[in-house]
Amino acid sequence: MPIFCWGLMQPFSMVDLKGVHHPTISYRRIRPSDLVLLEKIHCDLFPIRYESEFFHNVVNGHDIVSWGAVDCSRPNGQNDELIGFVTARVVQAKDSEIEDLLSFDSSKSDQTLVYILTLGVVESYRNFGIATSLVREVINYASSILTCRAVYLHVISYNMPAIHFYEKMSFQCVRKLHGFYFINGQHYDSFLFIYYLNGGRSPCSPLLKMQVSSLVVATVPQNPSIVDRELLTRIAAYVRNGLNLVAAKLWKNDGKKASRWPNNKETCCLLTSTHNKRSILMTQGTGFQCV
Repeated sequence: MPIFCWGLMQPFSMVDLKGVHHPTISYRRIRPSDLVLLEKIHCDLFPIRYESEFFHNVVNGHDIVSWGAVDCSRPNGQNDELIGFVTARVVQAKDSEIEDLLSFDSSKSDQTLVYILTLGVVESYRNFGIATSLVREVINYASSILTCRAVYLHVISYNMPAIHFYEKMSFQCVRKLHGFYFINGQHYDSFLFIYYLNGGRSPCSPLLKMQVSSLVVATVPQNPSIVDRELLTRIAAYVRNGLNLVAAKLWKNDGKKASRWPNNKETCCLLTSTHNKRSILMTQGTGFQCV
């Protein structure tokens, strides 16, 4: 879900805000009349091509929930045309790739999650808080489902604006997936972000999280300007991953259900995995985002 690919994206010229100083943005569900424009915006914003089945499922609400943003102040009958969107799907927690990152009663088979598929805002309408409002629509929807325990998504690893965006919205970066995306013959890593809700939480204890945070802070020098930011990030990741391995062993020894992911479970840690790689030809979406 990512908020994705500024460098790969072509300028989107359908909307020109030079003469619009105060757009009036409203949000609504995406409907069948949005089909053509929704497909065009996806094509313009993302380096992947979704099959037509995906768009038909979105506009008709077939196993996908979606919201669109429109500018009510636009003239010439354009006041109901999409200028932003978010698509998502409800999935069963027990069948998801993040089951090991949730602490819940496994005997309750009705536990669910919401996975964000795509998020996008046309270029001329960015920095108006539209992406934030769209994600909040998803969070509010997920919160209304009593069995839902989290909202989650993927972000391509080099998309720093997207990473900062989700961190600002209190999503937790919990795992790094090596070679998760395969685009134009090249593999790209992905980060997995989770927003816990309705009592959903990490399996690890708050004490361990505090210990990890303290040790990560201790690795940062008093004058961080003299150290490369990426190096600090890697040091922090190594420390966190080491503690995560310890937590995984303790969790296993306590007789908890074994994870099907390597390196086990710490929401404040950056875990690594090579599972669930996505290619550019996924019919149901790969979690790309552009805001």
